[in-house]
Amino acid sequence: MSQNVKQVPKRFLRPGEHYVTNDPIVLSTLLGSCVAVCLYDPVERVLGMNHFLLPMRNPAGGALALASDAGRYGLWAMELLINGLLNHGARRQNLRAKAFGGGNVLNIPHSAQAPRLQIGAANAQFVRHFLHEDQIPLVAEDLGGDRGRQIFFDGADFSVYLRRIPARQDQQIVVAERAYLHHTLKVQRRPAPAEFF
Repeated sequence: MSQNVKQVPKRFLRPGEHYVTNDPIVLSTLLGSCVAVCLYDPVERVLGMNHFLLPMRNPAGGALALASDAGRYGLWAMELLINGLLNHGARRQNLRAKAFGGGNVLNIPHSAQAPRLQIGAANAQFVRHFLHEDQIPLVAEDLGGDRGRQIFFDGADFSVYLRRIPARQDQQIVVAERAYLHHTLKVQRRPAPAEFF
């Protein structure tokens, strides 16, 4: 006897992406130094997730406040996610957050020009501060450490399943994040386009 099992739609997010929906979908991603925020309105049944690598753009070097076009950076990624939920019918006072990632897996050595970049720790600090300032309750988190994570955000009940990446697979995340970081910093060094009013 065959059973007709309904497949739940799934969406995988890469660094710099975000996704918002009213559907009971499963959103997933792989995280090393990156952070993903799972944001939802349990009353209006709207949910979304982002995935960012750097807290914000670094205008002059120095501090690790490194932010971008679209969702590469935490500041924009959070604004895109919140606005996306509000545009889908969520109410700001109902929003709840769960945050994951921020592992210090990118051990970038320091130089005379820049201190050691602890991107994971900076991301974790940024997201806690942002949610506190925006008065969005952080109801669950798994931030920091030195291991990668895979998360699955279930839109049916807003639960998050977390799987720690075995050490032997961490290198895959590190390679992908280093390439993404290199590309992001290269783009960041380009002169900003002129603005017209």
